Amino acid sequence: MRTSPQQIDLWRQAASEHQRLEFKEAKQQFDTRKLREYCVALANEGGGVLLLGIADQPPRQVVSTQAFPDTVAAAEQLFRAVGFRVDIEDVAHPDGRVLVFHIPSRPRGTAYNLEGKYLMRAGEALVPMSEDQLRRIFSEGQPDWLEEPSRRGLDGQEVVELLDTQTFFELLRLPYPTNRAGVLDRLISDKLVDDIGGSYTIRRLGALLLARRLSDFPDLSRKAARIVAYSGSSKLQTKLDHVFNRGYAAGFQELVQFVYSQLPQNEVIEHALRKEVKLVPDVVIRELLANALIHQDFAVAGASVMIDIFANRVEISNPGEPLVPVERFIDGYQSRNEHLADLMRRFGICEEKSSGIDRVVDAAEVYQLPAPDFHAGFRRTIVTIFGPLPFDQMDRNNRVRACYQHCALRWVMGERMTNQTLRERFRLGEEKAAVTSQVISATIEANLIKPDGSIGASRKFARYLPFWA
Repeated sequence: MRTSPQQIDLWRQAASEHQRLEFKEAKQQFDTRKLREYCVALANEGGGVLLLGIADQPPRQVVSTQAFPDTVAAAEQLFRAVGFRVDIEDVAHPDGRVLVFHIPSRPRGTAYNLEGKYLMRAGEALVPMSEDQLRRIFSEGQPDWLEEPSRRGLDGQEVVELLDTQTFFELLRLPYPTNRAGVLDRLISDKLVDDIGGSYTIRRLGALLLARRLSDFPDLSRKAARIVAYSGSSKLQTKLDHVFNRGYAAGFQELVQFVYSQLPQNEVIEHALRKEVKLVPDVVIRELLANALIHQDFAVAGASVMIDIFANRVEISNPGEPLVPVERFIDGYQSRNEHLADLMRRFGICEEKSSGIDRVVDAAEVYQLPAPDFHAGFRRTIVTIFGPLPFDQMDRNNRVRACYQHCALRWVMGERMTNQTLRERFRLGEEKAAVTSQVISATIEANLIKPDGSIGASRKFARYLPFWA
C-alpha cells in the first residue's frame, strides 16, 4: 500500500469530503484524541482515508504537516486506543509532507466505540450514532424482518383471498394469469410468497404491500397507517381518527385520496373568481406518504406511519430516525428497506432516486407555501407541510429554511441561487432586494449556505451554494 503524490492530488480534486475521505491542515500538530475519534467514525462508516497536511477547503492546497514525526509509535498508540490497526504513511509530496491514515471498515455486524461512544460524522462534526443506526449495524447478517413469514400453512385459495392479487398485476402492468397457479408463481418469483412442501407462506413484505386487510395479519396490524384530523391547530380536539387497513401498494391511491379529502380548504380569488383549494397540493401528500411508508423502521414495535392533519399544517411521520441527515434530504438517498423500495418503484409509487423530496420542495415554491420542515424526533422522522403564509408573516426560521432549501434545490438542478431567484421564490419585487439579502445573510450565518467563490467578490452578481456542495 504505497500512496503516491499523484494519488494525493486525485483525492484533493474530489468535489467535497465524503464518508471515505477527510482532510485536515494540522500544520504543526493534530490532537491525538481527535485523531482517534476520526478513526472510529470513519471505520464505522465503512473505512476510508484521513489526510493531514492538506487544507480542508478548496482548492485544498498541500500545506505540509509536522504532526506525528514518529509514525510507527503513532500507529502503535492508535492501535492500543481504538482496538484496530490503522496504517500510517509519510508521503513526500512536492509541496510538503502529507500523512495518510488508512482506516479499515468495521467488521460486519460490529460497530467500534471509543470509551463507550459509537461515533460517526455529521458534516464537520463527530456525533454519537443513533440507536436506530446501531440497531441496524448489529442486526447485519440476521434475517430481514420483512422477509420473514407472516402467515403459514395456507392453500392457494387462502392466499388469493388474503392478498389483492388483481391490483398487484395491475400495478405491474401485466395481464392477470388465466389460472391460480400463474398468480402464485408470480408472487413466489417476487419473493412475496413461499411454496413450502405444497402449502404456502405469505411473507411480511407480501402482506404489507398487498393485504386486503392488514388486520388479517396479527404481526402487521400495528403497521397500518393512521390518519388523525383535528379541528384547530392543536391536538386538543380530534374530529377523525382512522386506521387505513389496506396494504401499502394495494391501497396507496386510496390512502392518498382519503388523506387529501380530509385537508382543510381555503378560499382564494383567481382571475376574479372565488374557488376552494386544499391546504397543500396532492403531489406533496403523495410523495411524503410514499417516503414515510418506504423508509420507516419496522424494528420499532407498536408504531406506524402517522398523518396528523391540522387547520394550518399537515404532519407526516414514520417510525425510525433518518439514515440521511435531514438537511441532506434534497440531495441524498439511502433506502432502509431495499426490497420494499424496489417493489414500490416497480409499482410506480416511488422512483427510488431521491426525487420525491425535490418535488415536495419544488411544489412548496410553486404554490407559495412555507418551506417544509424535516426533523428527527425520538425514534421518528417527521415532515411538516404548512398552509399558505405570506412572506411578511414568515418568521426568521421559516425564511432561513426556505432560503436553504431553494439553494439546495437549485444546486441539484445544476443551477445556482442568486438574490433574484430567491426573490422569485418568495414572489418579491426588485425593490425587496435588500430584504432578500438579509435572508441570505441570515442563512449564511446559520452555516446552511455559502457564497460561490467562482464569480469573485461582486455582491450584485453573487451566487450561492448549499454548505455541503
